[in-house]
Amino acid sequence: MPEQRYYYEPARGHGLPHDPLNAIVGPRPIGWIASLDAQGNRNLAPYSFFNCFNYRPPIIGFASSGWKDSVQNIVETKEFVWNLTTRALAVPMNETSASLPRGEDEFARAGLTPAPSRLVNAPRVAESPVNFECRLSQCIQLTSANGDLIDSWLVLGEVVAVHIDEALLENGIYQTAKAQPVLRAGGPSAYYAIDEAQRFDLVRPDAR
Repeated sequence: MPEQRYYYEPARGHGLPHDPLNAIVGPRPIGWIASLDAQGNRNLAPYSFFNCFNYRPPIIGFASSGWKDSVQNIVETKEFVWNLTTRALAVPMNETSASLPRGEDEFARAGLTPAPSRLVNAPRVAESPVNFECRLSQCIQLTSANGDLIDSWLVLGEVVAVHIDEALLENGIYQTAKAQPVLRAGGPSAYYAIDEAQRFDLVRPDAR
């Protein structure tokens, strides 16, 4: 039978009930970003476009559709904290996605505990088992292929300090599945978890 593929050009619309892009590129880690504004007010928000981009120095980043409070705060203070979202924290993480007036505290709304960081002023989520303290590396406004500016901002930060719950380390090796990270998928409500039963291993081939 001839291969059947659904084809569309994003600029003309996808013609589907929901844009498949972020379901195809997924599941994705969640950028649960804590920051302070210049007056010291706390902010905590999840971003579904997030990942790690460099080893040394470690660079992580998230993209914000629109100039949101997190971006404003990070540009003002030059720092932020990433917090691992686990299955146990999925509901409070989702609660922090609510659009609140600037200056209102998402930590308080979600019943989360702000914990002091070591090297930055932005707080950590105490309930999260892994936190990255970050200093702003770059804030880049994205552009289309033809150079048009897009109302979307890529925030990159150097990880300057790492906090890991020692229960997640076995013989010094971080146990990804044990942390039960929550990952964002497509659609308005889809998330996934990681299970050790789904693990498989591949060894990189030798260079020839």
